[in-house]
Amino acid sequence: MNPHPSLVILALGLASAALATDHPIAGGSLVLRDPVDAPTRKVRFRATQDPAIDPSQASDPRALGATLEIAGKNPGDGTAGPIALDPMLWTGLGHPPGSRGYRYFDRSRSNGVRKVVFRSRRRGGTLAVSGGGSAWSYRITQAQGPIDVRFTLGTDVYCAVFVSFRRNQAGRVSAKDATAPPDCAIPPPSPPLPPPPPPPCGNGVVEGTEECDDHNTVSGDGCSATCQLENTSAVCAGIPTVSGTAIKSVLVASGLAHPVYVTAPPLDPYRLFIVEQPGRIRLVKNGVLQTSAFLDIRSKVESGGEEQGLLSVAFHPDFEANGFFYVNYTSKPNGPIADGDNVVARYHANPASDQADPLSEQVAFSVPRPASIHNGGLNLFGPDGMLYVSVGDGGRAGGGDPTGNAQNDASDLGKLLRVDVSTLPAAPAHFAKGLRNPWRYSFDRATGDLYVADVGQNLFEEIDFVPAPVASGVNFGWNIMEGRHCFNTADFNTPLASCAMTGLTLPVLDYCHSTSQNGCPGAETMHPAGCAITGGFVYRGCRMPDLRGRYFYSDFCAAFIRSFKGVSGGDAQDVQDHTAALAPGGGRSIGNVTSFGEDARGELYITDWGSGSDGEVYAIVPGP
Repeated sequence: MNPHPSLVILALGLASAALATDHPIAGGSLVLRDPVDAPTRKVRFRATQDPAIDPSQASDPRALGATLEIAGKNPGDGTAGPIALDPMLWTGLGHPPGSRGYRYFDRSRSNGVRKVVFRSRRRGGTLAVSGGGSAWSYRITQAQGPIDVRFTLGTDVYCAVFVSFRRNQAGRVSAKDATAPPDCAIPPPSPPLPPPPPPPCGNGVVEGTEECDDHNTVSGDGCSATCQLENTSAVCAGIPTVSGTAIKSVLVASGLAHPVYVTAPPLDPYRLFIVEQPGRIRLVKNGVLQTSAFLDIRSKVESGGEEQGLLSVAFHPDFEANGFFYVNYTSKPNGPIADGDNVVARYHANPASDQADPLSEQVAFSVPRPASIHNGGLNLFGPDGMLYVSVGDGGRAGGGDPTGNAQNDASDLGKLLRVDVSTLPAAPAHFAKGLRNPWRYSFDRATGDLYVADVGQNLFEEIDFVPAPVASGVNFGWNIMEGRHCFNTADFNTPLASCAMTGLTLPVLDYCHSTSQNGCPGAETMHPAGCAITGGFVYRGCRMPDLRGRYFYSDFCAAFIRSFKGVSGGDAQDVQDHTAALAPGGGRSIGNVTSFGEDARGELYITDWGSGSDGEVYAIVPGP
C-alpha cells in the first residue's frame, strides 16, 4: 500500500491487467449527451457509498495524474478515448490536504472533463465526473450497448459497467445501477469494423462533412451534387430549426486575449475567426479553438492604448477563390505610417488552410490619427461587394470633436468609408459622415438595411438606421447632435434647446448615461443606462427562424443585451431585453461586451473582452 493519501482516477485501461489492482464499482448513474450543438455536449458520472472507492488506497494524483475513459462495448458505440487528467489540476481535500481524497478541476474543459471528485466517506467513497463541451469526445450516433467506465491512477483501476438504461437513443443516454464486473481487465479488442458508409448526400439533413443538403444531388442550385456550398443561397439547406424565440448562450472559446470581433468567410460553415486586440486572429474549427493562430501580426500592431489594436477582419466575398481578407489595425511606426494610424491591409491565405501568410500584407490605405481613441475600426463588405470601413472623429483631448472632423468633407475622420479593393492601394470614398466613434455597424444580410451604433460623448448612446437601398451622403449629425439631442460644445453635460437639424439622419434609438442627467426625458428613461454602445447584427441565422429580423446590441459598460425588430416612424420597435437569458454559463456576469459577430450561416456570437487572457466568445443558441 502506498502510505501517501491518494485519489481514484477513472482511467480506461492504461495499466495492464497483470499489474493493476482492480476496484469494481456497483450502482451509480451515467448521463451522456451528444446534441447537434457541440458546445452543449455533456458527461455526468456519479457513484456514492461504495466501499470499493477508498482514496487512501491509491496513489496521489497530484504527483501521478490520472486517466479516464468511457466506452461503449458494441460496434459503432461511442468512446471518449483515454483522457489524461493533468496532475497540476488536482488538489487535496481535508486537513491535511489529501486526507479526505482529491478534487480535479479544469475551468477550460480542454479535454472535456471539468471536475472529478474522489473522496472518502464513512459509508463508502464517492467518485464523480462532470464535464462536456466541444472537447468531449463521446459521440452517440446510435443506441448504445453496455457502457464501460474506467478511472485509473497508477496501478489502481476503478471500473463500472452500465447495462440498465432509462434513456438510450442517438444523441442521449441515461443509465443507472452499474454492474460491478468480476474484475477490471480489458477484454481483447474486437476485429476492426469496416468504416461506416458516408452519410447520404441529398437526404435533406447536413451530416458529416456536408456543408448543405437540399434534398437533391444536383449542382448549380447553391448546393452542389456532393453537398458543398456553391453560394450563400443554400447556406441553411439541411440545417434543423427550432421554433420559438427562447434563447441562451453557450461557450465557444475561452482563454482569449481581449477578443473584439468574430466572423467567418461566406461559404465556410465549420470555421470561426476571432480577432484578439493585441494582434492575432484565432481559429475555432469544428467547435475547437486551435492552438496556432490563423494570423499573428502583433509585431506590427500598436495596442498600447485601450482602444488601439487589431480591431476587425473581413473576408472577401469571393474568399474561397482568391483567399483575400482585410484587417483593420492601429499601426506601430512603419515608414510614412505614424504610430497609432489606422491601417486597412489585405492579407492572403490558401482558402482551405488554417494559417494565413503573415508576409502577404498589402496596405490598402491608412488614416492618420490625432489621438489613440475613437478609431472606429470595423471592416465589412456591403451588399454591393465594396469594403466599408468605420473611422472615428479622432478623439482629441477633451472630446467634443473640437476641430469638426466628423462634419468636414476634407477629413476621413468621423466617417463611414467605402472602398473599391479590386486594386491596391485604394482611395476610400466618404459614404456617410457625422459619426463620433462608430465602433460597430452592420448590414442586414437579408434586406441590405444599414445599422450604425455610434458611441456618444457624455450623455447619449445611439443606433442609426438607413433603409436599403442605402445611398451615400447620409449625415448622422455628430457634433451637431448627440443622440436625438442638440450637442452643446461649450457644456457637454447640458444639451442645447435647439440646433439646425436640416439634412441630418436622427437615431432610431438612443439611451442615457444616467437617467437622472440633463436631457434624459420620456422613453429614454425606460432604457438601461450605459456609456459605450456595442452594435450588433440583425439575426438571419438558420436555426431560429422565429428570431429572424431582430437587431441585437449591447453596451461595453452596462453589459445588457437587447434587441428590437424593425423601425417605424423613426423609432425602433418591439425592444426586448435578453440579458438574463444570455448570461454566459447560465447565470455568470457577462462582463464587457466588445462585439457581436456572425458565422457563415448567420448565427450570432458575443465577445466578452475579459481582463487580459481570459476573454471569451459565446454563441446565441435556442433555449432554454
